[in-house]
Amino acid sequence: MAGRILIVDDEKDMLLLISRFIAEETDYRVTTENDPRKALEIFEKTRFDLVILDLKMPKMSGIELLRQIKKIRPDISVIIITAYATIETAVQAIQEGAYDYITKPFQRERILLTIGKAMQWRAIVSENIALREVLGQTDAAPPIIGASRALKSTLEMIRHVAPTTATVLITGESGTGKELAARAVHQYSLRNDKPLITVNCTAISENVIESELFGHVKGAFTGAWKDKKGLVEEADGGTLFLDEIGDLNISMQTKLLRLLQEGEYKPVGSTRTRKADIRFVAATNHDLEADIRNGTFREDLFFRLNVIYFQMPGLARRREDIPVLSEHFMKKYALLYQKPARRISSEALHALAAYSFSGNVRELENMIERGVIFSRSDTLEVVDIFTSVDPKPAEAPEVSCNFLDMPFREAKEAVIKQFYRQYIMGLLEQHNGNISRAAEKAEIQRQYLHRLIKEAGLETEMFKRKYEN
Repeated sequence: MAGRILIVDDEKDMLLLISRFIAEETDYRVTTENDPRKALEIFEKTRFDLVILDLKMPKMSGIELLRQIKKIRPDISVIIITAYATIETAVQAIQEGAYDYITKPFQRERILLTIGKAMQWRAIVSENIALREVLGQTDAAPPIIGASRALKSTLEMIRHVAPTTATVLITGESGTGKELAARAVHQYSLRNDKPLITVNCTAISENVIESELFGHVKGAFTGAWKDKKGLVEEADGGTLFLDEIGDLNISMQTKLLRLLQEGEYKPVGSTRTRKADIRFVAATNHDLEADIRNGTFREDLFFRLNVIYFQMPGLARRREDIPVLSEHFMKKYALLYQKPARRISSEALHALAAYSFSGNVRELENMIERGVIFSRSDTLEVVDIFTSVDPKPAEAPEVSCNFLDMPFREAKEAVIKQFYRQYIMGLLEQHNGNISRAAEKAEIQRQYLHRLIKEAGLETEMFKRKYEN
């Protein structure tokens, strides 16, 4: 079903102009209204996917209408249009929840592009809401953002695992969101009214980790002036999350094994065994099977942990989530730092899509945060985001690793697009950015290569700086 758009503007000519643009280029169904109060009544009765409204209107301002709309539907995308643009009004609109902000007069392509992006964002938000409903998420649930096939598979695994008491082992590269997954397992479990206690096995030194985990009794060692409750006791009835368990020393692995096997432990210096009812979730970026072969991880502990196993996908497997993640982080940090950033340029999104994220989602978030801080306009450009790193393309196999899950035509388009990008970038690298020599090598016209560069989204600041003729 085509999406529905509500347009509100006191100028009837503007309503006619925007609705005509939409009707000529899209299948969206459009409703127009020049009275903001009547528009609000219409909005309350009809399910819209997008609202476009003017900032300056009699009877009710665009900002006030935006507030009222957001009270009714907090998830709705709203585009503000106005002839009175200032940084202050832009910031205020974004703070009130506007998706974007367009100044009059605007080009046809500009508003159609913004509408397309807003509707795409809305589709992803709707899909995430549906996933949260399937998972039984509440507002307090950790935000796991994205709609890629790889992430959906992980969320589906969480849905099946969470209500059980089975031990869960989560693996994945750094920055993929292993802790978020662990929190989701607890949140959707039957123990979510009990504590989730996190133990960072890397951050706690070997000398004190036993005391931190199991507690100690008075006089157990120098400085033990009184009894101390351990994290295991605090987690009783709830969930104990052992983060970076691959860094735990062999001695502590042995003591932890007894806790997993028997549900028993002894505080340091105590002769009395205590019981604990705990659901265990562990995470690591280690290859634990390799650690077992190297003698740094106990095989019996591995089998105790590895009851339910899943791997958090890196960004290389969920590149289609990069735009929605980038938008999410941009809005988050624009609000935090009171910056006017409200969009990411297509060149910057192309550069992000081609970038090889060794730090995964955490690295992407850091880059967007840095971009928001350094941005001087309402649009994040390549030079804002890539301030301390060179944009580097991801390797082709990683970008297209999930194309077999796509429908044929979609996969074909993705592979062709991937080929163009990788081939052109490699060609330019090989000839130090000399377009004439690159075109000659490829046996194509120079003008055609220029067009391919543009279509592949490679006319970015990074290429202009690196390959300027």
